[in-house]
Amino acid sequence: MERLRQERDLYKTLLELGAHDSIEQLIDTSLGLLTSMAQARKGYLELFDERSAPGASANMEPLRWEISQGCSDAEVAEIRDVVSHGIIAEAVASGEPVVTASAVLDQRFRDRRSVQQNQIEAVLCVPIGQGSVMGVVYLQNRSAPGPFNEDEVQLTQTFARHLAVFAERLLVKRRLKDEQDPTLPYRKLLRLPNFVGRSAAAADMLAQVSLVAPVDVCVLLTGASGTGKTQLARILHENSRRAGQPFVELNCAAIPEALLESELFGAMQGAHSTATRRLDGKLDAAEHGTLFLDEVGELTLATQAKLLQFLQSRQYYPLGSNKPRTADVRLIAATNMDLGLAVQEKRFREDLRYRLQVMPLRVPSLAERSADVPDLMEFFAARACQAHGFGRLKFSPSALQAALNAEWPGNVRQLENAVEAAVIRAGGRGSLTIEREHLFPSQARTSSDPRPQTFQQATRQFQERLLLETLRETSWNVKQAAERLDIARSHVYSLIRSFGLTRSDG
Repeated sequence: MERLRQERDLYKTLLELGAHDSIEQLIDTSLGLLTSMAQARKGYLELFDERSAPGASANMEPLRWEISQGCSDAEVAEIRDVVSHGIIAEAVASGEPVVTASAVLDQRFRDRRSVQQNQIEAVLCVPIGQGSVMGVVYLQNRSAPGPFNEDEVQLTQTFARHLAVFAERLLVKRRLKDEQDPTLPYRKLLRLPNFVGRSAAAADMLAQVSLVAPVDVCVLLTGASGTGKTQLARILHENSRRAGQPFVELNCAAIPEALLESELFGAMQGAHSTATRRLDGKLDAAEHGTLFLDEVGELTLATQAKLLQFLQSRQYYPLGSNKPRTADVRLIAATNMDLGLAVQEKRFREDLRYRLQVMPLRVPSLAERSADVPDLMEFFAARACQAHGFGRLKFSPSALQAALNAEWPGNVRQLENAVEAAVIRAGGRGSLTIEREHLFPSQARTSSDPRPQTFQQATRQFQERLLLETLRETSWNVKQAAERLDIARSHVYSLIRSFGLTRSDG
């Protein structure tokens, strides 16, 4: 009877697993269920896709996913080593499970230092997939005494077989997505640490990077504040011949005007009140590497003249020195200022402007790459969850739709800050899902709130009210509601998810 109940619960769970639309969510949920079902204290699950993106370079995102439960980083490394080598590797290759009542006594494992050091007892390792193995489930140390029993082994094998079907479906979906990804050629060609984006605008930007990065000339990055110019400067450096050499940043707007020249060029002892000893500047620090001048439009005219001299001759004078110094440095500059207007207003030197923009590169706004918003949100959420000690949180459909509908004048930086705040609100309240109100708390207005609504808020409120009234009048018949509103049924379903409406609302 107990076995029948377990199998019933297992198949019910498998139906729920089939609803996941990402590999990360699938393996996260699966490992939690497997450890609970087998009463394991520790677990590790790994999936890989050897067929995906043929010809991909080592610079691309690794086509391997892993997750652990109850394990430290060191323990995960040990488990990965056990899975990859020796008896378990052979068993996984053959498609057969590995079961031991006590690894410290089993002659197959007892000689491993980690087994003795951690006093590992019961182990169950089951391959994922039939014929072609695409992953592994590793469970260790039962919460109850004794080894993993026959029922637990069989249920884990059954679960792993079905998990392979769901994983393969998601991997096929991912392959198709990769085939349609306009950035894929540049992901093969370039090193792109922490770069997120598959939009046409992102692809156009990477196309320019692939041309500009290897050429050792000045680059001027333009675009609105918060678009990611600093990250792009790092990508240019990492894909240049100077990769591995220093990458030095200087925000020209963050340094007091009186200290900016010495910060850039250095100063001799006594050159100014704070120079109690010889000070090396950013040009010294960036030797053989790249110097990134952010907000270059904020440089004083005097500093602009010295910078122009350096770009023309590769020589400069530290403050208070009459002896020139040389530097082998590539310069990348960035600004959100209209330098053409600044030249007309005599605030920026025209000759320096031409020197800086030998290769101009414009960074698109978030509005121009709105298709990247969901991927960016997932990336920022995962990073915030790790930083603040929360488990994996996912966005509700209404939160994602609200973010897509929202305006982001602060671009990627504003989105990142909003997502981190949403993670803290959701995680702090024990929620497993980031809802729309976590992301946009100001939209949860009360009747006593004196602040006026924005046009966008008023429009969405009207849409929500009209849709809900129509659904009530049609007894939640989506087809009839769509006909009355003269929109597609799929759009009605999308709006229902976006507004988080349920039939209880009616």
